[in-house]
Amino acid sequence: MKIKKRHYSLSVKLNALVIAIILALSGGLTAIAYRVNSVRVDQYFKAATASAAGTVAAFVDGDWLGDFLDMIKSDEYRELRARAIEAGDEEMIADYLKEEGWYDAYTDMCATLSLYRDRLGAIYVYTVTLEEGNGFTIIDPDENLFYIATSIPVPPEFANIRMGQRIEPTLSVTEFGWLCSAYENVFNSRGELVCQVGVDIDMNEVMAERHLFLLNMIGFAAVLLLLAVAACMGLMRCMATKPLTMLSDAAVGFADSDRLLSKDDIISLPIRSRDEIGELYQVIRAMQQRILEYLDNLTRVTSEKERISAELNIATRIQADMLPRIFPPFPGRSEFDIYASMTPAKEVGGDFYDFFLIDDDHLGLVMADVSGKGVPAALFMVIAKTLIKNRAQMGGGPAEILRYVNAQLCEGNEAELFVTVWLAILEISTGKGLAANAGHEHPVIRRGDARYELVVYQHSPPVATLEDIRFREHSFKLLPGDTLFVYTDGVTEATNANDELFGTERLLTALNRDPAAEPREQLAVVKREIDDFVGDAPQFDDITMMCLHYTGPERKNMKELTIEAEIENLDKVIGFVDEQLEALECPMKAQMQIDVAVEEIFVNIASYAYVPGKGSATVCMEWEDDPKTVSITFIDRGVPYDPLKKEDPDVSLPAAERAIGGLGIFMVKKSMDEMTYEYRDGQNVLCIRKRL
Repeated sequence: MKIKKRHYSLSVKLNALVIAIILALSGGLTAIAYRVNSVRVDQYFKAATASAAGTVAAFVDGDWLGDFLDMIKSDEYRELRARAIEAGDEEMIADYLKEEGWYDAYTDMCATLSLYRDRLGAIYVYTVTLEEGNGFTIIDPDENLFYIATSIPVPPEFANIRMGQRIEPTLSVTEFGWLCSAYENVFNSRGELVCQVGVDIDMNEVMAERHLFLLNMIGFAAVLLLLAVAACMGLMRCMATKPLTMLSDAAVGFADSDRLLSKDDIISLPIRSRDEIGELYQVIRAMQQRILEYLDNLTRVTSEKERISAELNIATRIQADMLPRIFPPFPGRSEFDIYASMTPAKEVGGDFYDFFLIDDDHLGLVMADVSGKGVPAALFMVIAKTLIKNRAQMGGGPAEILRYVNAQLCEGNEAELFVTVWLAILEISTGKGLAANAGHEHPVIRRGDARYELVVYQHSPPVATLEDIRFREHSFKLLPGDTLFVYTDGVTEATNANDELFGTERLLTALNRDPAAEPREQLAVVKREIDDFVGDAPQFDDITMMCLHYTGPERKNMKELTIEAEIENLDKVIGFVDEQLEALECPMKAQMQIDVAVEEIFVNIASYAYVPGKGSATVCMEWEDDPKTVSITFIDRGVPYDPLKKEDPDVSLPAAERAIGGLGIFMVKKSMDEMTYEYRDGQNVLCIRKRL
């Protein structure tokens, strides 16, 4: 056995899994550490910025800022500021502040904000007012006078802030980089909110530190990943992959061995662990031991099977040799042609057929089926066949023979086997026969050129079922040209894949597909029909068939004509009869009498035998030389009718008073020397004789 090469080893898969797990853990820990550090730093600087804003707010003069705010909101100041900005003259604002007495206090406030800016390490310290989401600057020491009362952009998070509402510190990205901003409310001496003090602390260095921290964490995680991977790979190799690899290689070597395995092939590996791998190792060892024991048993069983198969082959040949297999079996006999075959369902079967000459004029025919299959049925078949043939050759009828065989088989029949038998003894010279049917299939017969038909009659019980059985027998007669077909139930009970039986109708259809075929060809046609019907379904029963075509003794003084029973064919029948009569130099008077008789009989057959259908009639002429006599036999398969039972008409009465019909047959009786009728095997047989 060739073992398929593995594409990826277990160690590669496990290492990849470990790397993925550690990589995921390292990434997760790094993200968590970075997040925790960022939150902690952000909270620290937000708190520091808020504290700085509070400190500045505590030292500014709320009363002055309130008054100053009212001043810069006035229309006068706004007009002045607009003119100063338009003229680009900052001194206009300074002069105004001086004239109004605001300038010195303004510069002192700028100095105070700058002082706290430097002490707190802030970038910007300023005062603003936020009203209804809008804002503008009050004092910004870092800007010129133009910047007083300048509208400032309000961050989105401050858009809905109301005057006096607590503003939480924020961390945001601006045009100046990362800034941490905090706002603190400024109140006047009356406790009224005036404005807010804003403090912005530079966070660029802090963010740089944060990014550096992230890089350090990533580097640390990478080093940790490498160390963990190396450690895990080493541990997995020692604890799992190396032992599993040894087990795999050893198992592959055991399974891929082309040599005869022995106890030395059981794996022995340095695996001492008590985990699942150790258990697997022990299980594989035990499995290999059982495999070797199984192979030993299989070798013995195979050897025994080969011996039994050889013996069965011999038994098959012996059984086949017991059945007649040489055809034609009696080359010197031309009265009949016979052919038979048996196809067993197993190596040996329970069906059998036989045919043998009891004497020069009697032929024994046997078709039988033993219950059961295989060797027991075959042994019972041998005994039954031998008893039937030996007893038949001692003389007696079929019923007497079967009664003797039944008594012999019932003795010591502990297996309770039985056999169905169709046994017939045929008198070759006349075609007359006696048959007994012990629970067997109905035979099939073909009369002349007609079609095959089933012959149904009452059966007797099978042989070896009960003691002291009296078997029925019935007589039959085969005419030259008739064909007899007998078979076992393996033919009609052949089953296809849909559990449908071949059946009697399909058998008759197969036989009538070419009814004139010779016995060998006829059996081949039936077997082919069975095979086509069954298809790939297994054969459950033996298939045995035998076909006998009876030609009768060779007759030199006989001629025969088979023709459709139609009035239009009367001239052909008369011509056939006259041809033979002229060859016999028949006197004209006798010939005319015979022609009238032939016309009457044939017209009656054509007119009444098959109404409303059609059929055939056979005219057989035989003659003898001493005294010169001619016999003409009419055979048809029409409605049974015995013309001899009809009362002769009273010819002494006038024609008008006589009953209609019967005159033609009466004339035939008077003109012929002898006239006989019998209904035999479904056929009307009417014979007339005339001495020439």
